[in-house]
Amino acid sequence: MPTHTAHAGGEFLIGGDLRVNRLGFGAMRITGKGIWGQPADRSEAIRVLRRAVELGINFIDTADSYGPNVSEEIIAEALFPYGTGVVIATKAGLERPGPDNWVVNGKPAHLKSACEGSLRRLRVDHIDLYQLHRIDPNVPADDQIGAMKDLQAQGKIRHIGLSEVSVPQIAHARSIVPIVSVQNRYSLSDRGAEDVLKYCEREEIVFIPWFPLAAGQLAGKESPVSRVAERLQSTPSQVALAWLLARSRVILPIPGTSSVRHLEENVAAASLKMDEKSRKELS
Repeated sequence: MPTHTAHAGGEFLIGGDLRVNRLGFGAMRITGKGIWGQPADRSEAIRVLRRAVELGINFIDTADSYGPNVSEEIIAEALFPYGTGVVIATKAGLERPGPDNWVVNGKPAHLKSACEGSLRRLRVDHIDLYQLHRIDPNVPADDQIGAMKDLQAQGKIRHIGLSEVSVPQIAHARSIVPIVSVQNRYSLSDRGAEDVLKYCEREEIVFIPWFPLAAGQLAGKESPVSRVAERLQSTPSQVALAWLLARSRVILPIPGTSSVRHLEENVAAASLKMDEKSRKELS
């Protein structure tokens, strides 16, 4: 049986110079419970990352807050020196006082310090895609975007992205600096960011849906996703990912896992073709 690879999902050119396959890997789950501390099986986390690259995944999304720091450290241990074309995207703007606790911090000094930490942990001299994890409501947006612009001007980051933002917030940020990616929660069962997705399509901005496998909420035995999965001889998770890939040419899903077996199952979704009947059933 042939091995499925991420190449089957097509490509997207981020920011005009980062060519990536349109199925990435989200590295939040390679940390401990509550996205805190070391994973239960660090060697398996390393195998997952190396297998992801073997299967054609060349876009890996992480953040300094995952662990905190743990995800970035494991990525470097597993993949450094990074192969040609492998893009490691990371984020700043959230602090971690404990397991499952997330505190927004968009102060420019924090963002700049966080960038220095990510550069060190990832063992790189610049970050290809640096994303503001959240816009801090207690800090002027201009100051937060301005800090990202400063980092870009200093050559520490190549491109800038945003996460969990509205269309007006994206437009405002773009009045200060080019924005090449937006990462909002979006899935087959959660389409609240539809207006943001449409904006990204018009503006050729890559849209990175986080929590892309929320389809579990729809995966009851008689649910549409389960019926489609049975007809296509696949799993509900594969249907959820294939639906995202078919939904828009700018979507780049980043399903995460701490298991090689689950990783291979996710990657196989890139080869799953959604027929018109299935699309209508899931619309």
